[in-house]
Amino acid sequence: MRILKGKHASRQLTSPGGEIRPTAEDVRDRMLGLVEEDLEGGRVLDLFAGSGALGLEALSRGAKYVDFVENGAGALHALKANVAALRETKRCRIFKKDVLPWIQPLPAGTYRVAFADPPYGSAKLDRVIQRWLEVPFADVLVLEHDKDHAIDPDAARRGKRYDFEGPTRVSVLRR
Repeated sequence: MRILKGKHASRQLTSPGGEIRPTAEDVRDRMLGLVEEDLEGGRVLDLFAGSGALGLEALSRGAKYVDFVENGAGALHALKANVAALRETKRCRIFKKDVLPWIQPLPAGTYRVAFADPPYGSAKLDRVIQRWLEVPFADVLVLEHDKDHAIDPDAARRGKRYDFEGPTRVSVLRR
């Protein structure tokens, strides 16, 4: 696993291993390409961060700051190692928290872009979308999920979806 473009292009990332499903490089590249203009100089949120590959790729491509939310021990270890290896500790914050209660108090517009990549098939995806529809804590919400996971019709009307090889779909919702 590596950073694909930008300031940190080609830098290797530590993977947490175990049951973590990292975002495939081609999917990550397309995801970031879809919101590249939104990233420039903005605050980014990486929910269910895992190794931090999405948020670190966003930093590499021009985001100013990234907040990571993750509560798995192995993923946190890899995430901290990756932030330190890229020497980005001043532009990153890591929250060892459960995503759902963590996003509850966020006011509208706190972030320019938020990425959410919960475990495929998890109801947590629906709960993140529901909260974003109530209070759009990011201007753009980028979701990675299983193609079979139908998202809320109100959310679907606010965005576009992109299908990839295998089970992966990316939905980009705009405020």
